[in-house]
Order: sequence, then structure tokens, then C-alpha cells
Amino acid sequence: MAEDFYKTLGVSKNASQDEIQKAYLKMARKYHPDLNPKDPEGAKKKFQELQTAFETLKDPEKRRQYDQFGPDYERFAGGGNPFGAGGNPFGGGGNPFGGGFSGGGASFNFEDILNAFGGGASASGGNPFGGGFSGGGNPFGGGRRRRSPAPQKGEDVTATVSVPLATAVLGGTIPVTIRRERGGMVSVDAKIPVGIETGKKIRLRGMGEPGVGGGPSGDVILEVEIAPHPFYSRFGKDLTVKTPITLKEAAFGAKVDVPTPRGTVAVTIPPGATTGTRLRLKGLGVAPDGEKPGDLYVECAVALPKSWSKEDLELLQKLDSDVPNVREKLSF
Repeated sequence: MAEDFYKTLGVSKNASQDEIQKAYLKMARKYHPDLNPKDPEGAKKKFQELQTAFETLKDPEKRRQYDQFGPDYERFAGGGNPFGAGGNPFGGGGNPFGGGFSGGGASFNFEDILNAFGGGASASGGNPFGGGFSGGGNPFGGGRRRRSPAPQKGEDVTATVSVPLATAVLGGTIPVTIRRERGGMVSVDAKIPVGIETGKKIRLRGMGEPGVGGGPSGDVILEVEIAPHPFYSRFGKDLTVKTPITLKEAAFGAKVDVPTPRGTVAVTIPPGATTGTRLRLKGLGVAPDGEKPGDLYVECAVALPKSWSKEDLELLQKLDSDVPNVREKLSF
């Protein structure tokens, strides 16, 4: 069954570009191999399928061609006739050399004809157009050989890659699948440097489009997008983790375990902490190679029960009666 890129990303065929990007980031985090240790191979395959779908649907022109031709759009988008209209490889009319015989002489360029027919054969076989004429069979004069094209580097390929926050902070590798116009699909594990940020680019040398005439292949340029994290957020080299605490821990203070990029740390919550109380853990933020590390901020979030007993509510009512007006200074 042919791939359905819309189904892969979980969006409708009428989805906007913003909806496609949001769906990709959400799914990429869900199926990233680093976050699926129980089935890394299955997750890697799904992750690569997501990238292929996103690289097609995020580009309006590729998306239009995909909607018309399906997953093999690159093969069909250019049309079935490699020579253009009429099946004539040299242009219109009955003149096989591109037109314009005038005054009894041909106005064509002889070397263009040789290049068009591929060249390389001698005139001894009776082929006046095979290139590389030699001897008496060459009606145009002799000895000219088709020149090979000058070596040219292949084109670079650009792609967007979603990187989990943990991988961006600590570094690592992520699987990437690249769709190339002429070189087909290629899968590679891309190295993610420590501390990389959204918008930064990673260059994979020699993984782009094949070169021409023996020239080197182009590169793949990956533009990084850091996937959102349910608890952690990043601001430069600083990290903030929203840490739930109970009402009792907020009132009396406590020591709670907080996971950090460098292992679990016991953090002291002061008595009377409220939602929004921030505690600084120096040097536990992002630490790019050769740079001073940032800090980690623990932001308290008081977690209240979803249901209360009658006794609890009565106790809260009594406590609340002793609290002064907490919005006395609130103003616009």
C-alpha cells in the first residue's frame, strides 16, 4: 500500500502549514528512539517515516506534486516525455538540429549535435552522429571528440530535524532520513553537539545530491528545532523545571528529588513556598563544550487534591478566615 503522508503525520489533507509543523513536532517527540528504549528499532523506523512525510508536506510545491502523483511524485512530476512536446529531442518542426536552415547552410552548432547524440563512436560503423568522427567516413571533417562535462559538485539538500530537549542539552545522535531528488532516500545518524539551539544548522558533508562529471556530492544541511518538553523549558543556557509539590510540602517545607541533566538532586523546599517560587541550582543548566554552564531553576507548582472531604473543606474555611486580603495591592 502506498504511503499516506497525511495519515503518517495525523493531519487532514486540508491541514495548514502550521498544523503540519505542530503535528510533526508532537509525533517526532513521541516516536524519537531516545524516548522509546523498549522498541528503538520500531521507533527509528516510525521517526524516519515522519521526517519523510514532513519534508514533503512542508514544501508547498512538493506538497502539490505529492497530492497529484502520490509518494512517487518526484518520478512523475516532470512528465512522461523526457524530450518535451512532440517527442522531438531537438525542438520543433522537422529539423532534427533545432531549426533554422537558411541560405542552403545549416545554422546549427556541430558540437551541440555531437553532445546531443552521446558521442563516442567512430564513423566506420556508418553512424554520422555518433561523435568522435575519424577517417574518411566523417562528412564534416575529422577527428573531433565529444568533451566530457566539467566536474561539478552536487547540490546541497536542506531539511528540518526535531531534536528532543535532552539530546539538545547533553548531545547525542538522532536518526535522520533525507529525500534527495536524484540520489534517492538516505538514512543516517546525525551527531547533535552539546547545547545546540533552535535555528542552528548541522552540515552532513557528502550526503547531498550526487555530483556531475565525477564531481563531489553536495551536503545535507539540517535546521534544528528543539521539541517541547512537558516539564523543562530553556532560555539560553539556563533551564527551568516545573516541580509539583504537595500542600503540606509547601506549608512546612521539605526535601524533594528533582531530575536534572546531571542526575537526580535533592532540593530543599522552604516553608511557605507557593506556586511560582523559584530555587536556583547553580551550574546545572546547559554546558556547551568550552563554555561556562548555565543554571537550573526549580519552579514550584503546588498540586492540590482533585477532591476534598467535608472535614478538609471545613479546615480550609477556618484557615482562610485568618488570611488577610491577598489581593489588596493588586492593580492595573
